[in-house]
Amino acid sequence: MIDFFSHTHTLIFLLSSQTLESLDTGKPFLSSFFVDLQGTIKTFRYFTLESLDTGKPFLSSFFVDLQGTIKTFRYFAGWADKIHGSTIPTDGEYFTLTRHEPIGVCGQIVPWNFPLVMTAWKLGPALSCGNTVVLKPAEQTPLTCLYIGALIREAGFPPGVVNILPGYGPTAGAAIASHMGIDKVAFTGSTEVGKLIQEAAGKSNLKRVTLELGGKSPNIIFADADFELAVEQAHQGVFFNNGQCCTAGSRIFVEEPIYDEFVRRSVERARRRTVGNPFDPTAEQGPQVSVEQQRRVLELIQSGITEGAKLECGGKAPLSKGFFVEPTVFSDVQDHMRIAKEEIFGPVQQIMKFKTIEEVIERANNTEYGLAAAVFTTDLNKAMTVSAALQAGTVWINCYNALSCQCPFGGFKMSGNGRELGEIGLKEYTEVKTITMKMSGKKS
Repeated sequence: MIDFFSHTHTLIFLLSSQTLESLDTGKPFLSSFFVDLQGTIKTFRYFTLESLDTGKPFLSSFFVDLQGTIKTFRYFAGWADKIHGSTIPTDGEYFTLTRHEPIGVCGQIVPWNFPLVMTAWKLGPALSCGNTVVLKPAEQTPLTCLYIGALIREAGFPPGVVNILPGYGPTAGAAIASHMGIDKVAFTGSTEVGKLIQEAAGKSNLKRVTLELGGKSPNIIFADADFELAVEQAHQGVFFNNGQCCTAGSRIFVEEPIYDEFVRRSVERARRRTVGNPFDPTAEQGPQVSVEQQRRVLELIQSGITEGAKLECGGKAPLSKGFFVEPTVFSDVQDHMRIAKEEIFGPVQQIMKFKTIEEVIERANNTEYGLAAAVFTTDLNKAMTVSAALQAGTVWINCYNALSCQCPFGGFKMSGNGRELGEIGLKEYTEVKTITMKMSGKKS
């Protein structure tokens, strides 16, 4: 099956993606697709499928996932006729220019926590740059991705430009990473699997690789911060999307003078968080994506208790049915504990105390990850000093999870390589060709 998709994509790529004329045919397809996508707001199909797939509250699916997907596709559609090279002054009688050409066939592997938005993050830049795509949704959450495939077909995209390939990671995902006919692979998921994909790409045809992997993001709260804002943003930074977010600010460092009050207010907020059916409009949190994920979260919670962290609230499965986990808050967390080192991917908040800027910077960077971080303070100089010192691909100041399709996103260290979104993310889907021509010195 991978061979069939790859050969089809290669043919389509060679026929339609090498010249600017393809833009004239591609833009109507994109425009029709966006009209169909926006039309689903009225039919409720997309965010209903997203909540059925993932268990996230349907209001979040509508206001965050669906709206973000539309914005992302619209943004990259605007780039389709604006990708260009440049001329370069050189020594001697030469004229030199660069071209940004499509890479070719792109394999894309989408995670289960944000299947709709991540499909847009992958498809948007690849298609805008003239590539063809083999896209594999996560086996746990294929529905919205398959529905996007149906809309792509209805919009009139030529067969073979985009193919959706449901399957399991060890089979379909591994085949994409190792196939000689695929020129690039983009993956969002765990660091463990990202390493396997990087290895497979290197052992096959040295295909280009973009990896957006795990995180254990620090959220630093200084004593001079807007306290109410910091409590709420720290809460949302952990519990958003049922805690299943790679950027989750799960390591919360709070300056000593406000530590006790911050813990108290965080516990109050966590206890007010409503957990239940994702189609109940009052629910802030639904179930975890699977029983396996629920068990892992509960096991890590137990490890925190065993290692001596103070369980302030939560820590159990609150309902007899469904893969739910109570909003959980730990205080007195130490850096060596598993809950302070491992990515939990669940509704578990860990709060730690610090005394000095130097101390918190060192501790915040003492992790194998480097995806995101945040700083809460009213001192601009302090905010910029700390943000410059943090080893993370994205740093938020007095906010959290403020993502935009115009801004590049990706990680340092074991959180991956390459960038998605923005103009920089677009360049991940092109090859740069240098053309140099000898100029005649004769004059007519």
